[in-house]
Amino acid sequence: MPHGNATIIGVNLREAGLKRKLREHLHSLGFTRTAEGALCAPGNSKDAIRTLHNAQREERLLASEKFITRSVEKLLRYFASGADVSPGKIAPVLERVSSGTWQSDLFRLASLSWSVPVSAGFGRRLRYLVWDTNNGKLMGIIAIGDPVFNLGVRDRFIGWSTQDRGARLVNVMDAYVLGALPPYNKLLCGKLIACLLRSRDIYDDFARVYGGSTGIISQQEKNARLLSIITTSSMGRSSVYNRLKLDGTEYLESIGYTGGWGHFHIPDWLFVEMRDYLRHIDHTYADQHAFGQGPNWRLRTTRAALSALGFKDDLMRHGIQREVFICQLARNATKILQTGKGTPDIRSLKSVRQIADMALDRWVIPRATNVPDFKYWVSSSLIDLLGNQARLLRTQTELSEGVGKASRN
Repeated sequence: MPHGNATIIGVNLREAGLKRKLREHLHSLGFTRTAEGALCAPGNSKDAIRTLHNAQREERLLASEKFITRSVEKLLRYFASGADVSPGKIAPVLERVSSGTWQSDLFRLASLSWSVPVSAGFGRRLRYLVWDTNNGKLMGIIAIGDPVFNLGVRDRFIGWSTQDRGARLVNVMDAYVLGALPPYNKLLCGKLIACLLRSRDIYDDFARVYGGSTGIISQQEKNARLLSIITTSSMGRSSVYNRLKLDGTEYLESIGYTGGWGHFHIPDWLFVEMRDYLRHIDHTYADQHAFGQGPNWRLRTTRAALSALGFKDDLMRHGIQREVFICQLARNATKILQTGKGTPDIRSLKSVRQIADMALDRWVIPRATNVPDFKYWVSSSLIDLLGNQARLLRTQTELSEGVGKASRN
């Protein structure tokens, strides 16, 4: 049995080592500290934000190396080159993604090309591949899932009290993945895909899958209706989501900014060590992560670890604000969310095809005329966005192709 003093010394050494790693990591990202101990971000430009996400992204790519190596060769054919795309003939359709399918692998591979790491989502989820049926290529991806519980800018916009939110948050979802893939992103198809959130297709899918579900926490029957979808820009102010209006209807509305507070700057490896430390001191948050044990377990666990280590909450205020948008599928969504009463007015909802036709005329075709550089994108360039292992695979492929050409000559 270890002596009591030995246990205390062990904990203190562990604390000191973890505190040092945390400080060194934040310093490596470019964060500085004020005299009061608050964090100062190295900047809020898009490049600065990408740099802050680099460590987490590289960690995610490293963890996915085997998947990427296995998947690139068989799935790359679904990604378009510029020569495959005819802007005036783009014809999007949504395909629901089910776990354990090749479509799920394709969704994962596409999301790994994002410059900001993509969440896996939690709770209720609807994931979609957005296909261009004109050429059979993947245009983009969409995923909506259970909303963040504490989001002040959303709650103030709707006019919710804490009780209201608890009762009616079931009618709101977050779009945690939303965007176009190259070369479609160069044609402003990110705007087109964002507008698809407000489609009859997604409204009906939600009603079919979750309209009569039972709440995990409350165990009560939920007559859920998809009234609003919240999404945030990962790069501060969004040039893609702003001014999304078609035929007089606003598809996304900016409602403000997040408070620049969270845990994205704490990478997985450091979070694992913080969690082990909580387990070492017998803290309940170390293993309390089943769905239904409260909102955002990782956020609470990070805060608990920082507090136990003697840090202030200020270390979670990273200062990177994200613009928040609301997509209201029903014209009277806000009123129903405020009062809990009323029938959703969804008469203005259009199909994916109808929305796409308007978006092509509004954004895509003019962009193709004015900025035609989308034509020069080649699908194999996607490999360069998937980390070192994928780039190694590309080199091996090019070498084997070179050997094949030489032998034929």
